[in-house]
Amino acid sequence: MPRGYDAGHMKRSVVIVIILIAAAASGAAQRGAARFDEIRTVPEKTDFKETSHYADVVSFMEAIDKASDRVHLTTFGATTEKRTLPLAVVGAAAATPAAVKRTGKLRVYIQGNIHGGEVEGKESAQMLLRDLAAGRHDDWLLSMVFLIAPIYNADGNERFALNNRGPQYGPLGGQGQRPNAQGFDLNRDHMKLESPEARAFVRLMNEYDPQVALDLHTTNGTRHAYHLTYSPPLHPGTDPGIVGLLRKEWFPAVTRAVRDKYGWEYTYYGNVSGGGRRGAAPAAGPRRWETFDHRPRFNNNYIGLRNRFALLSEAFAYLTFQDRILATNRFIDETMTFAKAHADRIRKAADAADKQRLIGARLPLRAEMQNTGTIEVLMGEVADEKHPVDGHIMQLRKEVKNPETMADYSTFAGLEPERVPSAYFLPPTLTDAIERLKAHGVVLTPLTKPATVAVEEFRIDSNTTAPNAFQNHNERTLTGAWQPADRQLPAGTLRIDLTQPLARLAFYLIEPRSDDGLVDWNVLDAAVKDAKIYPIVRTRN
Repeated sequence: MPRGYDAGHMKRSVVIVIILIAAAASGAAQRGAARFDEIRTVPEKTDFKETSHYADVVSFMEAIDKASDRVHLTTFGATTEKRTLPLAVVGAAAATPAAVKRTGKLRVYIQGNIHGGEVEGKESAQMLLRDLAAGRHDDWLLSMVFLIAPIYNADGNERFALNNRGPQYGPLGGQGQRPNAQGFDLNRDHMKLESPEARAFVRLMNEYDPQVALDLHTTNGTRHAYHLTYSPPLHPGTDPGIVGLLRKEWFPAVTRAVRDKYGWEYTYYGNVSGGGRRGAAPAAGPRRWETFDHRPRFNNNYIGLRNRFALLSEAFAYLTFQDRILATNRFIDETMTFAKAHADRIRKAADAADKQRLIGARLPLRAEMQNTGTIEVLMGEVADEKHPVDGHIMQLRKEVKNPETMADYSTFAGLEPERVPSAYFLPPTLTDAIERLKAHGVVLTPLTKPATVAVEEFRIDSNTTAPNAFQNHNERTLTGAWQPADRQLPAGTLRIDLTQPLARLAFYLIEPRSDDGLVDWNVLDAAVKDAKIYPIVRTRN
């Protein structure tokens, strides 16, 4: 050993080497992240004056995929106009459902642009993909795998106009339209499944089975003071463990984090005095803070009936376009921070909901908003500005917060509770209903031989259709009651066992008085139009 060289000197040398190695690694990581930052979204390229077209989104995702070995790009369906729907998988060895499930991680689906004019989620989802590729959320990837679909309503996105969103503040270059190319509101198609986009979505749910799903929107309506509002599943028949974790812990944690870090306010989705339902007249009496519809035709409610966690976000339309994207980014960040910390609990809660025994329980077939007391709502103000191109009036949020006490109508009470049977039996002639149930992922098993079964049959007392069409349907309503009967069921009759994970969804699709099932959407019209007995029977127990 050289003179003057001691153990202390050696330790200091080792420390210096470690520091130099760490610094080099850090510098490499920063250079890598900077390389991804060169791949920019359309808003970033245009000083947030424009939003992306379909080709822009695909090019962005392909560039990220090419630059990163941790991103796996695939598609999960196609639109009416044959645009393929891109899906990026991050956190698995490949993009296949099998590879995603093999990770054993919490599976998270993030979707933007279900309404083609609500573009902030589309842009935020792309930014998230870039951040994940750049290694900015490696701690998330230890316990979660991400399925990112930025542009769900790709056809609607392409129908740009400057005023598709009325007085919303930008983007100044315009944005797409609300419906898809068929004229359907895709956020009303989750039960009837008439669009190729909805079919693609339920196939993704069946194959990848994400336990968490974020649906990113932009609100318009009441001029409140919140930067973003959110909602869990609203159907009162949703598994209470899922709704409880969202309402008692998850959303409150997001709200606190955003307030503490940025001074911004988030809260549950609402509109004042009946404005929550499009076209509804203001409610009489004191002002009310009302949520939207409970029915599973809506994405978040549908996912809830599949026993999964659904988190809907609505960036406030009268923020600047840049701040709407930022509000959505912050919602995703804080939502995923909570998910990372509680990934095992969330996964176990979804599993418990799948295993819950529903047979003999009573679930509501309809619902109404309920008053749960009063809450303080932060009301805001907006200023009018002319669009620089066509002169239409845009409205810009002012930094105003006026607290107001209102009646709280943020949840629903169940109506018309009905017992869950152990099974339903469908005649094989109901081909449309059978096809629809299979598309949802409901398991149907044919009887291999005739069987005499003690069943209940539904006696129809009234049979009406709505006078006005909605989404090209005059919705049908049956009233009546189940009564005991003995049936000789032929071989080939299809049995739906209500012990399967999707029992809750199957129940709402099949029950004749359901306000969002096969009867309501005219799928069974040929069999029930002039019938006295519903064509599907159920077990007595």
